[in-house]
Amino acid sequence: MVIGRSMHANSRRERARILELEASARPLDPDAAGRDRLMREAHGYVQRFLKELTETPAYYHDKSAVAELRRLPAENGIEQLVARIDESVVRAGLVPSHPGHLAYIPGGGIYASSVADYLAAVTNEYAGVRFVGPGSVEMEDLILDWMARIVGFPATADGNLASGGSIASLTAIVAAREAAGLKARDFDRAVVYATSHIHQCLHKAIRVAGMGETAVRDVAVDDGFRLCPDSLSELVAADRARGLRPWLVLGSAGTADTGAIDPLDRIADIAEREDLWFHVDAAYGGFFALLDEFRPRFAGLERADSVVLDPHKSMFLPYGTGAVLVQNRDALQDAHAYYAAYLQDTVESEGGGRSPAAVSPELTKHFRALRVWLPLLLYGEEPFRACLREKLELANYFHREVAALGFEVGPEPDLTVVTYRWVPESGSANAFNQALVEETHRDGRVFLSSTTVAGNFMLRMAVLAFRTHLDTIDLALEVLRDAVARLEAEPGLWRPAR
Repeated sequence: MVIGRSMHANSRRERARILELEASARPLDPDAAGRDRLMREAHGYVQRFLKELTETPAYYHDKSAVAELRRLPAENGIEQLVARIDESVVRAGLVPSHPGHLAYIPGGGIYASSVADYLAAVTNEYAGVRFVGPGSVEMEDLILDWMARIVGFPATADGNLASGGSIASLTAIVAAREAAGLKARDFDRAVVYATSHIHQCLHKAIRVAGMGETAVRDVAVDDGFRLCPDSLSELVAADRARGLRPWLVLGSAGTADTGAIDPLDRIADIAEREDLWFHVDAAYGGFFALLDEFRPRFAGLERADSVVLDPHKSMFLPYGTGAVLVQNRDALQDAHAYYAAYLQDTVESEGGGRSPAAVSPELTKHFRALRVWLPLLLYGEEPFRACLREKLELANYFHREVAALGFEVGPEPDLTVVTYRWVPESGSANAFNQALVEETHRDGRVFLSSTTVAGNFMLRMAVLAFRTHLDTIDLALEVLRDAVARLEAEPGLWRPAR
């Protein structure tokens, strides 16, 4: 009886402690009034942000407010925190949602997708295993089937929605490695073929996949910076003669440097003849295949073994949305499927099809499909097509007009990237253009970037943000014209002192 009373007392104390902890944790689950208070502040900020967006800089040169993030007290009101986000995050550096974001490869973040993300985050729907998230996985399958049709892949293809092109590329490279049966002892004999303009995430994916010893051959490019098939054939033949193992060829449907589209059909011919895995980086350009008049330029894309697309680029979605498609679904699953005892219920209940966790490095998986599905079902495909056509025409317009200002321009754009530079009457053109891009950053009304092509420091403009329209391009031309005038009037800003 004494023992029983003691255990009973211990139980009461234990229950009291648990209830005390429950009360302390309660702020994590606010009631309706608390949720309304948070949403009013957040929504009010979003409305002000979007209303004022075109009147604010695209790039903030002063980043000093970032340090204030480390000086916040432990507990704050939502008003104070939203204000700090605005000052220390949004108004420091680039504003990616701005129409003046003309650097790198812009995306955008259409509003309907942010609503989808809110729904996905609040419901916390799990999209990694079909057994526990059948609807979210089915929605991802629907989106992947739609993408497969865009690139011309068969119904037997498979894929995965990833956080972006980098993880999607890693997923494809691992599938290619396993499909080829390559073992560690083979890596220093395996050979990859790509131009110097292939995206750096593919080099990184090869290394992360454990294949850092693999040789990567630099395939020559033509005057438009597209891969030369004859150079590819010659390199493969030379490597076979050396007793090496040609394995993988990387093509681009829109390079980051210049927007070039490689001759995919001719590369596919060589890959088929030489038994190479053909991977296409279409992260930037892939969704331009939605345009019937543009599809001939992607001829051969449907013959690739794997393709990467980024809906957060040419579908204008928020960052964190990439996709990989693989022709051979078995190759994808054989490379990535692993199971554990604690997941045995899910294995026994997978009759409806495979799970995303079986075809990618991810087990924990955000419900990304909703941010693609919701705007497509709200608006249909046509507004996306119109936006893509507009960006193509804006790039051609800028290419012509910047040349009329006196700039030396690169090749006519395959997609929506334009390269150009100013050649001063005397002095280093590279130094002048480096100063020129820095001058535009100080101005901040638009944000431009640079690259180096054939040893030349080039400015580049990428038109892809969904809010970028004709007035933005005219503003960019004005910013460039005025910046050139300032630098020419003050050579000390760019010429080194003697």
